Amino acid sequence: MTVVALGVPSVHRPPSPAPTEGPLIDTFGRVATDLRVSLTDLCNLRCTYCMPAEGLDWMPGDHKLRPDELAKLLRIAVTRLGITSVRFTGGEPLVVPHLEDVIATTAALDPRPEITLTTNGVGLAQRAAALKEAGLDRINVSLDTVDAAHFAAITRRDRLADVVAGLRAASLAGLSPVKVNAVLDPETGIEDAVDLLQFCLDHGYQLRIIEQMPLDAGHSWQRDRAIGAGSVLSTLQRHFTLTPDPTPRGSAPAQLWQVSSAEDGAQVIGRVGIIASVSKPFCAACDRTRLTADGQVRNCLFAREETDLRALLRAGADDDALEAAWRAAMWAKAAGHGINDPDFVQPDRPMSAIGG
Repeated sequence: MTVVALGVPSVHRPPSPAPTEGPLIDTFGRVATDLRVSLTDLCNLRCTYCMPAEGLDWMPGDHKLRPDELAKLLRIAVTRLGITSVRFTGGEPLVVPHLEDVIATTAALDPRPEITLTTNGVGLAQRAAALKEAGLDRINVSLDTVDAAHFAAITRRDRLADVVAGLRAASLAGLSPVKVNAVLDPETGIEDAVDLLQFCLDHGYQLRIIEQMPLDAGHSWQRDRAIGAGSVLSTLQRHFTLTPDPTPRGSAPAQLWQVSSAEDGAQVIGRVGIIASVSKPFCAACDRTRLTADGQVRNCLFAREETDLRALLRAGADDDALEAAWRAAMWAKAAGHGINDPDFVQPDRPMSAIGG
């Protein structure tokens, strides 16, 4: 099997300084156009696969980027590095009171990037319309089950009704397509997947089921317990008619499947995506760069090293220096995330401190 088939790029350029202009490229020729920005590590849920019940040691407030610092880095990313899509994440971005201002600032950039948000949906019902007005284009809502008891067990909070209300508000506000991100619980997930897909079909949402990755705060992820993409697909196929979506996948992480009507197999009634981050990596097509809430550039979700733009900002670095540091960080990007390598080491930061 080739490295490309394994999801790893095969052509590597010899070591050299990072380019000083042009696209935000790495030594394998991958161009980053998608920026993931974590606004906070705080979260109002305590999902079992992410953090302990008591929460974590949160970032001190003065470690986080100030709004003006974030605005400067967003401007550099869009106007100098070729970023065309910005996704705001957390932790939970809805706990950030100035979220609408951040979105409006991003929407005012020229050229204007596509602006999306990943949220757990708690509190979304009250803010969906304002987020749309500020300039938000699309939204992804994390929802692992539509069973109230399962939801409470996974999140350690009884907030399913709030998330469902948030999804409805997002749809009414025009944040379409509304996507639902699900990480399946090892105990109940296979059953939950079927009900989740039916729920999304009934309401016009697009479901994405994501393999659980080793990004939990307790470093307790176990490969043999996590539900793989193959199991998800075979389970869904027992209940729904699925055919591969003909749309070219490109750099999208999800393999899409068309869902057809049981009465008329030719009528497509929805789509479902399966993101096989562990079992079928897609690193060869990765187009992402990441900025944490404390101003660190990460060239991969599983990177072991970061580049501190916050320190440069606060030391008075100009746009040229910040751009050069960002380019150098991406130039050093590894071929793949390495989850399946025998010497893989989980990042020190959990997902809540990196951003999805």
